[in-house]
Amino acid sequence: MYKYILLVHILAATIWTGGHLVLALRILPAVLRARSASMLLDFEGRFEALGMTALATQIVTGPWLASRLVPFDLWLSLGNPTSRMVVLKLSCLALTAAFAIDARFRVLPRLRDENVQTMVPHIVSVTTLGVLFVVAGVGFRTGGWS
Repeated sequence: MYKYILLVHILAATIWTGGHLVLALRILPAVLRARSASMLLDFEGRFEALGMTALATQIVTGPWLASRLVPFDLWLSLGNPTSRMVVLKLSCLALTAAFAIDARFRVLPRLRDENVQTMVPHIVSVTTLGVLFVVAGVGFRTGGWS
């Protein structure tokens, strides 16, 4: 069962992180050149259902996978490399949620062509956090990043 859950988790991580890399490296530069909020909102509208499903899948499978490697009571311990990867993943998740909530309720409702650059910090941050999720995931298989 472990290998199937891990596969689903990795596929979801691929969708989440890959989508944000496409957004940050391909869509965002075009949006900024054109100063087009609609281009950004169009991408978000097309990616949101798939991306949020991928993130939700990771939120469900991640704790199950972590519990197979580290007892729950040691998740926040920094005493071993595997626990540090759990802390890194949970920190990335909390920060991702904070950026998503801020974007959804503060930035996106006010997004216009003239202020489209206000999404740059959110996009760059969530993309960076997505890559850090992957780095932490690799750390589980390699013994951490000491």
